[in-house]
Amino acid sequence: MKKNDIITLEITDLTVDGSGVGKYDGMAVFVPLTAVGDIAEVKILKVKKSYCFGKLERLITPSASRINQDCAVFNRCGGCVTRHIDYKAECEAKQNKVYSAIKRIGGIELLPNPIIPAEKTERYRNKAQYPVSLEGKAGFFAKHSHRIIECGTCLLQPEIFDKIVNRTEQWISDNSISVYNEQTHSGLLRHIYLRIAEKTGEIMFTAVINGDSLPQSDKLIEILKDICKENLKSVQININKDDTNVILGEECKVLYGEKYITDILCGIKVRLSPLSFYQVNRVMAEKLYLKARELADPLGKNILDLYCGAGTIGLSMADAAKSIVGVEIVPQAVEDAKFNAENNHITNARFICADAKTAAAQLAKEKYKPDVVIVDPPRKGCSEELLITVSQDFSPERIVYISCDPATLARDAAILNQKGYILKEYTPVDLFPRTAHIECCALFVHISDINS
Repeated sequence: MKKNDIITLEITDLTVDGSGVGKYDGMAVFVPLTAVGDIAEVKILKVKKSYCFGKLERLITPSASRINQDCAVFNRCGGCVTRHIDYKAECEAKQNKVYSAIKRIGGIELLPNPIIPAEKTERYRNKAQYPVSLEGKAGFFAKHSHRIIECGTCLLQPEIFDKIVNRTEQWISDNSISVYNEQTHSGLLRHIYLRIAEKTGEIMFTAVINGDSLPQSDKLIEILKDICKENLKSVQININKDDTNVILGEECKVLYGEKYITDILCGIKVRLSPLSFYQVNRVMAEKLYLKARELADPLGKNILDLYCGAGTIGLSMADAAKSIVGVEIVPQAVEDAKFNAENNHITNARFICADAKTAAAQLAKEKYKPDVVIVDPPRKGCSEELLITVSQDFSPERIVYISCDPATLARDAAILNQKGYILKEYTPVDLFPRTAHIECCALFVHISDINS
C-alpha cells in the first residue's frame, strides 16, 4: 500500500480521538469521520510501517449508527469528533476505549461497569474559552493547530454564550479593539472566556488581554447587561502578557460586579473565579461525584482528597466523613476550598496548599492515616512517587481514582497493582458527549481485602 492509493475499507472500530479504523492487507487504516459499520472508499494519505492514515472519499454502505451532521464547522473545529454517529454508538465506543486501555496498558482483565451516559448531549457546558482571530471573530482552534475556526453558534455551549460572543464581536469591530497576534506578540484581546453557574444562573465574562486595561469596557458592560440582565454577576479582565499557549495569566481585575460567581454542586455552594477548576458539565459531575462517594463509603472515615481543586469532591462527602483533608497546588483554589467549607458550615475539613506528592509525603511524616484516599489528577495522571506514598505510607482501606484519561488510569492501575492495590471496579462517566473525552471512577482495594 502506498500514498494516494484508493481502497475499499470496512470500519470495525473507533480510536480514542474518534477516527474510524479498519484493516487492509494486515495494516490498520485510520480514517476520520467514519463510523463502525461503514464500508467506504478511502484515499491513503500517509503510510507507516504497520499502519496508515486515510481520508474518506465516498461512502459505499453507511453504518446504521450514522446520523446527519448538525454543525456547519464539525469537520474543521477541534471540539466534537462524534457528531456523525448516534449517541448509543458513542457510548459504546467510549466504554470500549476505557476497557481497552485497562487491558492493554494496565494488563488487567476486568470489564467496566456500564457507562453512565450524559443526561443531555447538547448545550451542557458551563465554560467556554474562545480565541479571537485577527479579524475580530471568536471561534475555536482547529485540531492540532492555532488556526481559528469561526463559530457563530456551538451546540455544546449554552445559547446565551452564542449571544454574548456575537455581540462582543460587534463591540470589537465598532470600537476598533486590537486583537492579539501570536506571531508578533502584539495586540490586546486574546480570548473571550465565559462561565455560567447553571444552578443559580450567574454569568461571568472575562476578557483575556495582552495588557493592563480594556478600552471601551463601559460599552461592553452595557452590552453584557442588556443580554444577561440580572444574571450578569462579574465582568473581569485577565492579564496575560506572556508569549505562551497558556490561556490565562495569574492576575484578574474586576471591571463590574463581583470577583466570583456561585454554583451549587451536590448540595454544596461553590465559589468560582476565572482561575477556579470546575467540571464543565455540572449535572454529570454530580453523577461522577456520587459514584465516587459510593466507592469511598465515607461514613465515619478520614478522607484524603488529593488534587482537590476548590474542594468539591471532599466537601460533597463531609456530611458523612469523620474528617476531610484536601490538597491542591493552586493557591487561589485552596482559598476557594476554604471559603466553600466555611460558606457551607463544614467544620471537619482542612486544606493544604502544596503539590500532591509533597503534601502526601509531609502528611505521612506526621503519621496521618487516612481510611480513604481520593485522587483526581490532571490528564498526565499520578506520579509513581505519589502512588508509592499513598499505597505504602498511608495504606488506606480504599483508593478512589477519578480519571479524565483512560491511558494514564491504566498505567497507574498497573503501578498500584504492583504495590498491592487491586482494581476492584471502574465506571466510565460521560461528562463530555460528542467529544473524545471520557471520565472514569475506579476503586482500588488492598489485595488482602479484595474479597471483602
